[in-house]
Amino acid sequence: MEDELNPTSAFEKDPFKLTAEDVYDMSYVIGRDLFKLSSSEDSRTVSELQYKVIRVLEIFELLVDRQNLTVEKLKIERDNLRKETERLHSELQKATSDSEKPQKNGTDKLVIDVNDPNRPRFTLQELTDVLQERNKLKAQLLVAQEELECYKSGLIPTKEPQSLEKVSGANRESEQTTVKKLFSLKHRKNH
Repeated sequence: MEDELNPTSAFEKDPFKLTAEDVYDMSYVIGRDLFKLSSSEDSRTVSELQYKVIRVLEIFELLVDRQNLTVEKLKIERDNLRKETERLHSELQKATSDSEKPQKNGTDKLVIDVNDPNRPRFTLQELTDVLQERNKLKAQLLVAQEELECYKSGLIPTKEPQSLEKVSGANRESEQTTVKKLFSLKHRKNH
């Protein structure tokens, strides 16, 4: 603390850590000493020396200010470079994790490894068609199972085989009648 209050302490500081205030302190000390000299000895010589010293101190002040500004600029640039490095590092990590996923090639194109056992093999339309066909076949199977149960239980007498044209047209009617018979049978059992 005492060194900060004493203007002569600026002379003992590291030159790279000097501030503008330190230069002002040095100017004060030199000016005070020159004033003492000018009053006691040849004032003309001291006066000329005083102007030269003042000019050197002004230059010194400018250099210290420039050095301090350069240090501040370098600190700001360092901070910006750190942020940029962190951003690039996170982008690299994201790109690395994305490279493990299937890559898009152009607009709406997907690059797929042919050797990948989990790769998609069908289009969405093909899968939709297969699912619809499966549901239709399931419904037909349920109808056939219901009819079989009705034949086994004797609700429907066995008929002679009819031509396929009559069967397909009558199939809907038989579905409705089979369902009605089953519900009526179930209804009778409950009463």
